[in-house]
Amino acid sequence: MIAAIFIALVGIAIVFGLGVRVVNQTERGIVFRFGQVLPQPRTPGLTFLIPLVDKMRKVNTQIVTMPVPAQDGITRDNVTVKVDAVVYFRVEDPMRALIEVQNYQFAVAQVAQTSLRNIIGKSELDDLLSNREQLNRGLELLIDSPALGWGIHIDRIEIKDVQLPESMKRSMSRQAEAERERRARIITADGEFSAAQKLADASAIMADTPGALQLRMLQTVVEVAAEKNSTLVMPFPVEMLRFFERAADAMSTGTLRAEQPGSDLARPAEDRPVPRPAEPAGDD
Repeated sequence: MIAAIFIALVGIAIVFGLGVRVVNQTERGIVFRFGQVLPQPRTPGLTFLIPLVDKMRKVNTQIVTMPVPAQDGITRDNVTVKVDAVVYFRVEDPMRALIEVQNYQFAVAQVAQTSLRNIIGKSELDDLLSNREQLNRGLELLIDSPALGWGIHIDRIEIKDVQLPESMKRSMSRQAEAERERRARIITADGEFSAAQKLADASAIMADTPGALQLRMLQTVVEVAAEKNSTLVMPFPVEMLRFFERAADAMSTGTLRAEQPGSDLARPAEDRPVPRPAEPAGDD
């Protein structure tokens, strides 16, 4: 009698142990009884199943990070690119995610790939490189519409990388270099224009005030003289050089002597005495 009771208690303990399940905080348990799903999922904690009758499958409700493999495509402006992305989603309705689709993670991955290809074909290269926020929203709408029927909520999707052909990279590099060169030339021209305006204003002021030019020259001399290893060349007035040149010519031709008071050369030609020829010597 005691043995039978003991065997019965052991059997009950085994059956109870086989029917006890633990559902984690990040999971929900979907119970199938004779193949039919029960209307309410099991919440986190300790739950009991009828052995050989109930079967439970757990569904993770955490946000899942799924990388989307790089997809080759041709943009609207006929550029071949390779784009990859990442999808963040979570299960909102565990029952529908388990019943409506065979493998919801695989289904989300396939929808993300096809949606990414569609976005590549509808976008231009500049949009893929600089307008990603709008493309991300478009991708989220494309993926979220079928995923809602599976009890899946797309939290966000982002384009991660855009790979370009080497020829396109070289073309874009030349374009960027030309743009920088254009900006540099414009900045240089603006600087030259401003400098020319300031020089014109300064020259006008110096023309009105000759002393300002002399002060500027003296200031330049002081600045150059501060350098001990520099040779200072002072400008010499051209008028003074011409004066010395005229003086040298006058001394060489005798005009200085002619211009003195009382000199015969200083008189007019008609007033000058006519020299008499020399008389021949007579025979003594």
